[in-house]
Amino acid sequence: MDPALLGFLTVGVFLILAFTVRGSVIVWLVLVPTAAALAGGFGGSLSDMVVDGLRTVVPVAVMILFAVLYFGLMIDTGLFAPLVRGLTQLVRDDPVRLCLVSAALPMLVALDGDGSTTFLISITALLPLHRRMGLQKTVLPGVVALAAGVMNMLPWGGPVARAMAALRGDVEQLFTPLVPAMLAGIAWVFVAAWLIGRGEQRRLALAGNAAPPALEAQQPAPSPGAHTGWLFWFNAVLTTLLIALLFQDLYARLFPLPKIPPALLFMAAFAIALPVNRRGLQAQQDQFASHAANAVLVTSLVLAAGVFTGVLNGTGMIKAMATTLAAAIPAQLSPWLSQIVAVTSMPLSLVFTADAYYFGMLPVFAETARAVGGDPMAIGRAAALGQMTTGFPVSPLTAATFVLLGLSEVSLREHQRFTFKWAFATTLVMAAVAWMTGAI
Repeated sequence: MDPALLGFLTVGVFLILAFTVRGSVIVWLVLVPTAAALAGGFGGSLSDMVVDGLRTVVPVAVMILFAVLYFGLMIDTGLFAPLVRGLTQLVRDDPVRLCLVSAALPMLVALDGDGSTTFLISITALLPLHRRMGLQKTVLPGVVALAAGVMNMLPWGGPVARAMAALRGDVEQLFTPLVPAMLAGIAWVFVAAWLIGRGEQRRLALAGNAAPPALEAQQPAPSPGAHTGWLFWFNAVLTTLLIALLFQDLYARLFPLPKIPPALLFMAAFAIALPVNRRGLQAQQDQFASHAANAVLVTSLVLAAGVFTGVLNGTGMIKAMATTLAAAIPAQLSPWLSQIVAVTSMPLSLVFTADAYYFGMLPVFAETARAVGGDPMAIGRAAALGQMTTGFPVSPLTAATFVLLGLSEVSLREHQRFTFKWAFATTLVMAAVAWMTGAI
């Protein structure tokens, strides 16, 4: 069978199954390419292709696993609790301040890469204030969604990790060039929060509803193992050092340091933090158990993606599909392929799951770019500007969206009508900066 045709059939079957059949996409990431390889007569080399694919994603899987465990531990021990309290105390009775705080808090909590946790903590802490001050019920989930969407671009957040797995890239290739765009996105979220807050301020003034004094925000119940004193400062210093080393490429020319792989950084940080914060075998086992579900799910997805991409690359299907698509692209559009992917990435979150897009479509787009002389990694960076980053909190295809809506008591329709335009604007801002800085 022609490799291009086999490839399109493989991707098409995967997308159909991912969309229509309930259950874990891991099943289709493994079974569909395996069946395609056997049907195409590649059974003899299937094992080698799978091993090659797994070898490329193991560093990403390890990084994600220990990043989730580390930031989960830091949240459980109360590292970020003082900042949460400080932010809520800044609100007073000002809708603008409240919206700015509603953007800042989820950015902080989202460091663990878990959207559901971000929404749980942020909405629980801030909903009493929003209700007391009379803001529209769509404001809080909307602003929190904007903040969480931008922060989901972190390498352990999911989309970038999927892009790294699908394109066999690393943090330096796929994430580091996007840092200026991500910073611009963060700045834009605060601008959007300010504009939303000003709008609420005017609405309340026109309605004659002077905002009453705000109630003290209800904080989430502290973890039984939350720490203060020297342990708090130990965790703060360790986390600051970890983040500084993760972004060492940004200042490598000024302060040259030996390059440490992100996976090793997270492994070392977690290995240091765990026995200090959780003393005794039982306490450490309980800590693992509290974040095991999220860590195992994301890690297993990346490993299964290694099987999918390993087979599609090893059989030549990706290259054949890319050649076919490249021949079909009008010459005048080929130089703008990464920009087209960037602009369409956020709206496509409404119709494509992260797995379907990053594992089914992105490799084809990337190889198409390679075939017309472009950078395939630029396509991955372009996709990460919106596909299940800014787009995930408004997508009906993610469970975390319904956690956000359930806690806020807002319908999906109301949430999308309010938030979509702001989220799409975030992607456009980041895409413009990424284009100007050469990332796409």
